Amino acid sequence: MTYHDIIEALHDLADASVVAARERKFGIKSQGALGITHKDLNALVREIGRDNDLALRLYDSDIYEGKLLCSKIFRPKDVTDALCEKWISDFDNWEICDSFCMGQVAKSPLAKEKIREWTQREKEFEKRAGFATMAAYCMADKKAENEIFEAFLPLIEQGAEDERYYVKKAVSWALRSIGKRNRDLQVIAIETAELLNETEIKSAQWIARDVLRELTGEKVRMSDYPRNIYRA
Repeated sequence: MTYHDIIEALHDLADASVVAARERKFGIKSQGALGITHKDLNALVREIGRDNDLALRLYDSDIYEGKLLCSKIFRPKDVTDALCEKWISDFDNWEICDSFCMGQVAKSPLAKEKIREWTQREKEFEKRAGFATMAAYCMADKKAENEIFEAFLPLIEQGAEDERYYVKKAVSWALRSIGKRNRDLQVIAIETAELLNETEIKSAQWIARDVLRELTGEKVRMSDYPRNIYRA
């Protein structure tokens, strides 16, 4: 598909009711949104394939879903620091933030660097991006050793003091994801959550309850990364 084919397809798929529903149900406010479901976007992705040039042209279009397509078709191995900073400067809702963090940054060679850097940012969705990347990195790098994730815990403890909704949700997501990598990290994540729960910080207590609810539940879905190395 050419750039113009894709733009035409996006306009054909436009549905204003989807824009309204996403804002009402999920709090997603986005400039230039046409109202296209991820199911339809993913169908386009299968036709387009990976294409960096198309991805960047779509990102620079005035169409919100063009940006989402960029997060799905750019090759993560080619992500640069300049691109990361360009993308993060436009994060104004959790969907666009998470789409790039999960689809690109967490799978890129810059993942750990951006986790450390972005978790220290002040803006709400830039800080969320650090923890969203951390959460996604837990699945993106299946060979990473436990020590890498243990080193993230001070960042989580620091981030747990942030009362902003979209930050604390991402902090919880990150700690839960660490705890589901393997049984050893599950124990460490639970211990971290228990420590957060003992503080007098309301956001930390909220995160702790959210994490403990999942990681101590009977139906928690555990992975085993790296395979066959860590055992409780």
